[in-house]
Amino acid sequence: MMTKTKGFPKDFLWGGAIAANQAEGAWNVDGKGPSVADIAMYRSNLSVEDYEGHLAVTSENIERAMKDPDVKKYPKRRGIDFYHHYKEDLALFAEMGFKTLRISIAWSRIFPTGEEAEPSEKGLQFYDRLFQEMKKHNIEPIVTLSHYEMPLALSLKYNGWVERKVIDLFVKFANVCFERYKDVVKYWLTFNEIDSIHRHSFITAGIIPDRCPEGKIEETVYQALHHQFVASALVTADCHRIIPDSQVGCMLTKLTTYPHTCHPSDVERALKQNLDNYFYADVQVFGEYPPLIKRMLERKNINIKMEADDLAIIKEHTVDFVSFSYYMSLTESAQEGLEKTDGNTIRGVKNPYLPSTDWGWQIDPVGLKISLIELYDRYQKPLIIVENGMGAKDVVESDGSIHDDYRISYFREHFRQMKEAIEEGVDLFGYTSWGPIDIISAGTSQMSKRYGFIHVDQDDDGNGTLKRSRKDSFYWYKKVIETNGEVLD
Repeated sequence: MMTKTKGFPKDFLWGGAIAANQAEGAWNVDGKGPSVADIAMYRSNLSVEDYEGHLAVTSENIERAMKDPDVKKYPKRRGIDFYHHYKEDLALFAEMGFKTLRISIAWSRIFPTGEEAEPSEKGLQFYDRLFQEMKKHNIEPIVTLSHYEMPLALSLKYNGWVERKVIDLFVKFANVCFERYKDVVKYWLTFNEIDSIHRHSFITAGIIPDRCPEGKIEETVYQALHHQFVASALVTADCHRIIPDSQVGCMLTKLTTYPHTCHPSDVERALKQNLDNYFYADVQVFGEYPPLIKRMLERKNINIKMEADDLAIIKEHTVDFVSFSYYMSLTESAQEGLEKTDGNTIRGVKNPYLPSTDWGWQIDPVGLKISLIELYDRYQKPLIIVENGMGAKDVVESDGSIHDDYRISYFREHFRQMKEAIEEGVDLFGYTSWGPIDIISAGTSQMSKRYGFIHVDQDDDGNGTLKRSRKDSFYWYKKVIETNGEVLD
């Protein structure tokens, strides 16, 4: 008989999440090579409706970017200089009471081009210092191996994950990380938001569209995705072998979609959107391609080249838990001309029942509970929310204070829904807010799109002192963690 859980488990992992490419900076320091993130350009006139254009990549603009040493135009090169401020930042996270911090290891900091015979010792030493400092503060690391920061050289030479050889290079990188950090890192994620390969294939997989066969971009993307599935299974097996008590998870962008109305056509569209979203986790949890996806590939005449043992490898080495990002929900409709709104690098029909952030993302705490129930019912694996939060325009008062009640309200309502899901039986073991400290936005390369409990004095052009300061939400989240989610007001 199941024991009823009341509230959050006593060992619940409260914390935050950042990515190397958005926080570290130091893009050419200590031998680091350029990554695909280092050519992401900031445009001051960026519209929230123009994310797709912002993320578009050509061979020509890559070449132009690599000849330009500017960190103003390419903000991810500078980040928030976490590379040099990590001790200060970890101390602030510890002050909030963080039990965990999700980070990524920049592949091009360890293997600058991805193909060196030996890893960069200076790169490895940075993460040695980082993990040592985390241990000092009793903060459990959760490490993502691939978070939109593959070496740019691999993109240029192999068109990223399109070439099978990249599997071996990634496995080599992952094994170096496992061997080096096996005594300090237990939780690992393979690919961040692996499903995003269809939304921004260059950032996710290094694919340059003008280098794909004409009329074959969709097939090329599925080929690269297959290589990532195989790589994920291989490194999961290696991690379990090298670190016997390790836990390896997949990571999904949870794009919860509702039918805009109860019209059957809207219901059908929403169903298909949700099934497509699940596909990427299905492969890594169940170890096989879903039948409907195989039929879709056949219908579209998409041929994925596989080696004889690929499907057996994927089947044998499945993940231990499911992690996901959740920021908003969307709706789908068969009706033309309805107002649309933005989400996490995706657009959908606007839901008239929900408020929106400054960037048009609709705020739906109940959608998080729905997502948790759906994911746990489908996979029956432990879950962890590794990204959740709202980008907002913060105002620094004359005395330096930042009153972000809107952010507190956002988190409070999401935490309440998390608690209800747990009480209904969902096995949720942790939560890491996205951007607990202000970092460069993934989609827009803006600094003004702020997520953090901690303010960083830097504007979109890179001006500022980089001074860190606490927002009102800092003290609120500290109390949430102290009380294990019991005090939310």
